[in-house]
This record gives sequence, structure tokens and C-alpha cells, in this order.
Amino acid sequence: MLTSLDDDQAEDVLCIDLTGKSSIADAIIVASGRSQRHVAAIADHIVRKLKDAGVGKARVEGLPNADWVLIDAGDIVAHIFRPEVRAFYAIERIWTGETRHAAGAA
Repeated sequence: MLTSLDDDQAEDVLCIDLTGKSSIADAIIVASGRSQRHVAAIADHIVRKLKDAGVGKARVEGLPNADWVLIDAGDIVAHIFRPEVRAFYAIERIWTGETRHAAGAA
């Protein structure tokens, strides 16, 4: 999944290891696309590659609007956002306890 994100030029990719922290997944990946079209393309490519790899049918939510697309592939859950939506929800803070730009905070 990380290779697909890199190939599709996803931005600010963050992989959070949840092993031993949660039963929902082993890892959560958070990434941004530059626009709704970019977010949709990234998500579509991930779903296709998962299917080609025989991972099974991943559950996908949010694809029609493509502001925030969630891909649940079982052991890995991916969140693909438009930058403004990602900044608003800051879901990585739930798992890491810090914001992505904590160093610049006053």
C-alpha cells in the first residue's frame, strides 16, 4: 500500500503501527491528495492493487465525494484526505497524541 501511495505521489504519508494498541488493525496509514480527483485516483489504485494481490474485497467509504476516503483492508486501514479535511479532523492525533506540526506550535 505504501508503494502505491508513493507511485501516485500522495503527500504527507504517515504509517502508524497499532500492533498491541488496538484490535481494529495492525496499522493505519494516513495520506493526502492534492484535490478530490487526486484522492479518488489514489484510493482507486490502492483498491485495485489490493484486489490484484488477492487481499480480498476491501471496504471503501467516501469515494463519491473524495474529501476523505477510508479503505479497510483488514489488517491495514488507510485514510486518504484532501489537505484541508485532514487538517480539520487531525485523526493521526488520536493514535500518536501529537499533531503533525507540533514543532511549529507556540
